[in-house]
Amino acid sequence: MGVLRNIFAIPASWLYGAGVAFRHALFNWKIKKITEFDIPIVCVGNITVGGTGKTPMTEYLVELLSSYYNVAVLSRGYKRKTKGFILASPDMSFKRIGDEPKQIKLKFPTIPVAVCEKRVEGINRLRELHPEVNLIILDDAFQHRYVESWVNIVLMDYNNPVYEDRLLPYGRLRDFRSSLERAHMFVVTKCPDSLSALDCRIVRNNLEMFPYQSLFFTKIISGSALPLFPDLIGTTEALVDKHPVIAISTIANPTSYLDRIEQNYTLVDYIAFPDHHTFRMRDIERIEMMLKSAPEDTVIVMTEKDAVKLMGSKKIKKSTRAKMYYISISIAFNDNNDSSFIRILSQYVSENYKYKITHPQ
Repeated sequence: MGVLRNIFAIPASWLYGAGVAFRHALFNWKIKKITEFDIPIVCVGNITVGGTGKTPMTEYLVELLSSYYNVAVLSRGYKRKTKGFILASPDMSFKRIGDEPKQIKLKFPTIPVAVCEKRVEGINRLRELHPEVNLIILDDAFQHRYVESWVNIVLMDYNNPVYEDRLLPYGRLRDFRSSLERAHMFVVTKCPDSLSALDCRIVRNNLEMFPYQSLFFTKIISGSALPLFPDLIGTTEALVDKHPVIAISTIANPTSYLDRIEQNYTLVDYIAFPDHHTFRMRDIERIEMMLKSAPEDTVIVMTEKDAVKLMGSKKIKKSTRAKMYYISISIAFNDNNDSSFIRILSQYVSENYKYKITHPQ
């Protein structure tokens, strides 16, 4: 099956690459217009399909930069059921704005969060509605190119390095590795606790970085599992260690999520749905069947992204909702290197240096 797949995937990858190259050429030849704005635009992106931790990184940036700027977040709103510009509110369904923008808006209700597939239009509309905004974070816009960002922060999953990958559909890359020359800061995500100086040096060498680029390593920090419907069980207390759980997820790379579950709880069973999956009643019924055959005190544990999709559902049985818990995640820089990250990021957003900052190796 693998050989047969490659027979079709490799030529398809060549065709995909030709399309990507032609699109880049249109921007390089100035046939497609790139717009630059007079306020800092911070882009968080990657060149692979699947999760590299863009949402935790965006949330980190919101928390960091909102102390100094009037920050807004603009996303495409992947897999939403709507089109065009929408300014998010906390009570909006994830189907209107997407699960990740919904999560960000719930976490930062006073920060303007909007979705728009056309980023230039989205930025202009955001500034019309919120003229006080003086810094915008673009979520997943590295390939977009219609906007000239002041700083491009490109994420790479440590477990799926881009220098060992291939273009779609043969691999997971949605852009050429050569496009990484537009990056200003690389953030390697989901690093193991055992990461050594040699491991970091290998990544740095393989990325073949330019002098204006900097590299940082981060790991995922998981919170405790909290009840999704605390009013039903009368407590907001976290789940105790080693409690039996059924884990569910709708994320692209659930391996590290499962590892964290197994470190803290007793994993009875697990269901992996596709990335950005919308739950249907048959999915809930499947989970309920698993609960029936599990130990009596077993509960359901999900990601925070899944929680925003289920919190508004009124069709789920009360007894099932009472057993739903979620885990939030955040990022932490290895070796407390966040001070260096903040310093370099501040140079970009305050002075718009572009490719003029030389970073120490």
